[in-house]
Amino acid sequence: MKWFEQAQAAEQRRDWDAAIALVSAHAECFSTAPSRHDAHLWHMDLLVRAERFSELADRALTDVHAGRRLNAALRQRGMEAALRTRSEGGDRGAMYALVRLLCETGRPHEADRVVLGLGPDQYAQQIVADFRSLSSGAQQRSATGRSELVE
Repeated sequence: MKWFEQAQAAEQRRDWDAAIALVSAHAECFSTAPSRHDAHLWHMDLLVRAERFSELADRALTDVHAGRRLNAALRQRGMEAALRTRSEGGDRGAMYALVRLLCETGRPHEADRVVLGLGPDQYAQQIVADFRSLSSGAQQRSATGRSELVE
């Protein structure tokens, strides 16, 4: 049985320690070998599934993939406080995830405050503006009963 088959079997069993050990031995960030880079991304995903957020946070200091995967996982789980802490530490990706989370949970005004409090950021402001635009259109559609977007 090849290493990746063993890793897949461990993953199916939810034996995170075994799966992570097998995959990480073949993982390399930004490798020119596609299989090593794919293993790296798989490794980051396994860390999330194992809920090893502190390990991902440590890796995120030097690994952009770890940071992206961590921020996405925190957003998916609604872990606002962790995203806020990462944002306050200067992680712009965490700020964008936090702003999206706040908008998705109906708190665009709070998202505005986050953007202002952490320093003006055009992309974060655009996330809030886009959300408001989509929400406004959805509200107008539901009020009129029409299915097309109302300008």
